Amino acid sequence: MYRKGAESKHMHWHGKSHIAPECSLPPPPSPSSFSTVVSEQSRWANLPPELLLDIVQRVEASETSWPARRVVVACASVCRSWREITYSVVKTPEQCSWLTFPISLKQPGPRDAPIQCFIKRERVTSTYRLYLGLSPALTCDMSKLLLAAKKIRRATCTEFLLSLVPDDFSRDSNTYIGKLRSNFLGTKFTIMDGEPPHDSAVPLNCKLQQRDHLKPLLPRVAAANYNVGTISYELNVLRTRGPRRMCCTMHLIPISAIQEGGTAPTPSKFTNCYNEHASTTPISKGKKPRVEFGSAGTDDSPGSTPSAREPLILKNKAPRWHEQLQCWCLNFKGRVTVASVKNFQLVAAAEPSQNVAVAEQEKVILQFGKIGKDIFTMDYRYPLSAFQAFAICLSSFDTKPACE
Repeated sequence: MYRKGAESKHMHWHGKSHIAPECSLPPPPSPSSFSTVVSEQSRWANLPPELLLDIVQRVEASETSWPARRVVVACASVCRSWREITYSVVKTPEQCSWLTFPISLKQPGPRDAPIQCFIKRERVTSTYRLYLGLSPALTCDMSKLLLAAKKIRRATCTEFLLSLVPDDFSRDSNTYIGKLRSNFLGTKFTIMDGEPPHDSAVPLNCKLQQRDHLKPLLPRVAAANYNVGTISYELNVLRTRGPRRMCCTMHLIPISAIQEGGTAPTPSKFTNCYNEHASTTPISKGKKPRVEFGSAGTDDSPGSTPSAREPLILKNKAPRWHEQLQCWCLNFKGRVTVASVKNFQLVAAAEPSQNVAVAEQEKVILQFGKIGKDIFTMDYRYPLSAFQAFAICLSSFDTKPACE
């Protein structure tokens, strides 16, 4: 085990890396090597559970940063028993502040300190890549690629397709996780998730939009795009209100998530990888159907109050005017070094009746800003996930002549 691990570390830990999809499977073995594969798998799978648990716990505790944390992912790739124990040992980003598996990108960030990332924009290919780390200068070529997005301009809107890999943005691929769509003016954006809600239950007040020319759903194709968030920019035609003003409504995150003792939805796996929930649902030929959620969210339990079911609303923190610099300023705590109209900080917008502490309302949940040519930092925390935070930041890249 040690010798193989050392060889793998020497061969593969150089250069950039990405989070491989959980649902991608290796090709089946040839009939001649089937008996050998079964023998090797049984040899690993038959380890005593107590010994295996101790091994995985030691590995998980020792490898706390990328690329060394690849070893934890490798433990989950050995066989089913290793995968189940590894999943039970590895905690969510909210609990440990680490991003380990692809599903970690859909789970809320930590509560105490933000996860610091940066985004690289490639103008020629209209692609955007999200990396884990402080900045390219500090992490060099060892940056961890988390998500990638490709900008596509259409006649009536602009779309950003989000993927787990930087070279495949097909909606039929297992690496496709969602998209961001704008209206014609670029003042309103919709965050669409390729996965259904984590509880696999669609709210009663949702609409499934479909078109003609239906055909049966193919395996491993997501059944729909789920509207999980809306981003709105205020019009500023006369340019008399200062920087951009934005408002984000997160339909699947209730306001109770930031109240005392509240929790945010935390998915544990990708549900659409093998088309588990919609094997007979028809889908349009050209586009995926879209599921729209009402403002009440998904929590319709009898014991929940109406205010607790209201969605979380984020607003940009108001900047102050600096007389000496003659510009609008925000305290980014050294994470932003270049003035740009794209820079922003998002905080929770809560009413007095919603019982949200003042400290929670002043806490910066998402921060985005420029540090160099085509280089931007992105810091997010609970209750947003990396996918949601990246989608919100992508909306800032689209042209908005009526909002500036």
